Amino acid sequence: MKTTCLVNSYNYRQFIGEAIESALGQTTPFDEIIVVDDGSTDGTANLLHRTYGGHPTVKIIHKENAGQLSCFNEGFQTATGDLLFFLDADDRYRPDFLGRMLSVYETDETLDFVFCNLEPFGLPIRRKINPKGSGDLGYSAAATYFTRYWAGNRTSCLSMRKAFAARFMPLPFVEDWRTRADDCLVYGASLAGAHKYHLAELLVDYRVHSHNTFAGQRPKRQARYRHRLALTRLFEHVIGRLGYNPFGLADLIHREFDTIANPAWRDLMRYYRAIWHSRMPLWRRMAMTASVTGSFCSPRRRSGQTNASPQRYGNQNLPGIIDSDERAA
Repeated sequence: MKTTCLVNSYNYRQFIGEAIESALGQTTPFDEIIVVDDGSTDGTANLLHRTYGGHPTVKIIHKENAGQLSCFNEGFQTATGDLLFFLDADDRYRPDFLGRMLSVYETDETLDFVFCNLEPFGLPIRRKINPKGSGDLGYSAAATYFTRYWAGNRTSCLSMRKAFAARFMPLPFVEDWRTRADDCLVYGASLAGAHKYHLAELLVDYRVHSHNTFAGQRPKRQARYRHRLALTRLFEHVIGRLGYNPFGLADLIHREFDTIANPAWRDLMRYYRAIWHSRMPLWRRMAMTASVTGSFCSPRRRSGQTNASPQRYGNQNLPGIIDSDERAA
């Protein structure tokens, strides 16, 4: 499988060299590294061309400033790799990052989206920013739609198959996502029906510095409100593009739960919420609650076996959005 590292940068001249070197220094090398400079004004362009202009693996793209999502779109459209790996210019990969991530994809060819853990460095951080749980997360379209379940991690921990990403990328509303555009990757992939895997290993160094937009801090009320508005537009766009059926997705909630290899109690609670936030008739919600409970408590489930194989979602339309964002600030 051909691999592409997509580096997004804006005015990170003091950091971007470390990010690119971490991608070049992998024990399993990337096939291509695409650096998208988002109209930096701090001398980043000169540094990139002076240092990497003739490098056979590194491709440099300069564009007008439009924010992080615009960089993702540009990188996605330029990439030739089968697998896409996203890297913020102020972070670093550890040397075995690509090798470990590739091993997951090679073990299970049904996986569409794999993410790992990170370790903060630099300034102190108060809030824990690694997601809980590990292993095969199955599918999460229904849970994401009805509860806004955030099945992922920060940008530099994320990867997905390009063929799968094409189901929902490139994305519009770039002005909404000048920062925090990892939400677009995480939510978009879930809604598109990604089979996700969480590799619970520390493979990324996440730099905490004075210019982080979000680093273990809680945004103000106005910012949270604007973010929710942006999410609403994002969800409506993705589900409209995929053509989901509102009743079909609700009817798949219990089957989606069965795709989680080893569900924890928090997973059960999440799917209870999804069931009761759906617009199914009361009798149907009660029956589905019993089905999910029975699956969670079954001897096969408790022994680590799943009751159903992961199933991909076809073209279906989704109903209105429930406001329950589980992403850590």
